[in-house]
Amino acid sequence: MSARVARPVGTVTRGTTNPNRLRRMDRWIAHVHGSALRRGDDPVAVDLGYGAAPWTAVELLGRIRVVAPRVRVVGLEIEPARVVAARPYERDGLAFRHGGFEIPMSQRPLLIRAANVLRQYDEGEVAGVWERLCGRLAAGGLLVEGTCDEVGRRHVWVALGPEGPRTVTFAARLASLERPSDLAERLPKALIHRNVPGEPVHAFLRDFDRAWAAAAPYASYGARQRWIRAVRDLAVDWPVVDGAGRWRQGEVTVRWGALAPRG
Repeated sequence: MSARVARPVGTVTRGTTNPNRLRRMDRWIAHVHGSALRRGDDPVAVDLGYGAAPWTAVELLGRIRVVAPRVRVVGLEIEPARVVAARPYERDGLAFRHGGFEIPMSQRPLLIRAANVLRQYDEGEVAGVWERLCGRLAAGGLLVEGTCDEVGRRHVWVALGPEGPRTVTFAARLASLERPSDLAERLPKALIHRNVPGEPVHAFLRDFDRAWAAAAPYASYGARQRWIRAVRDLAVDWPVVDGAGRWRQGEVTVRWGALAPRG
């Protein structure tokens, strides 16, 4: 009798995807985690829940290989029909497999990217999913989990190591941003219901809006200069962990502990 195949862990997402949707996240991953992927003996990255089309996995391979030429990408999907549809896009270094949060691979990945996957789950389920995914990482591995809009203009993600959450990154196409708190609608599941008075993420976005308003004179030099000035002022009171090089990309990264939900 053949062994019974375990059912993948998780539920099917809507599968919405677009080319270049995750470019901001990929750019950040290449910057902060590229050296770890480059040092790996046989580095593997997982695009978890890539959706109805394989674009995000294809693009992840291209972007990460710029900084880590030997990396391999595995796209995992819980919906079997999506795996079948993606198979024609396989190439050297890119494969598609059926699976979910259990990450059914014999080799532990150095990167798991889960974008727009936990949006449909209850907030109370997030910690368990994070723990499960972090438990599958290789030593020195990184989990990046977050949410973005349909065309990747606004994006917020949490970076986690095997020990748990480390940072939260806010990223935007600055020309489309009226105020930093516009990013609130793209907070990951762990934070989106905490954008209320008394919660740290609400206070952070409030202070960011104030810094943005105070930086209005810099708008004459462009939205990028206004963002840099606002983040510089914000960093006086909040533990911003990156520098002007990343701010110029329309990003800012803050320690998780400063934004973590209370209770």
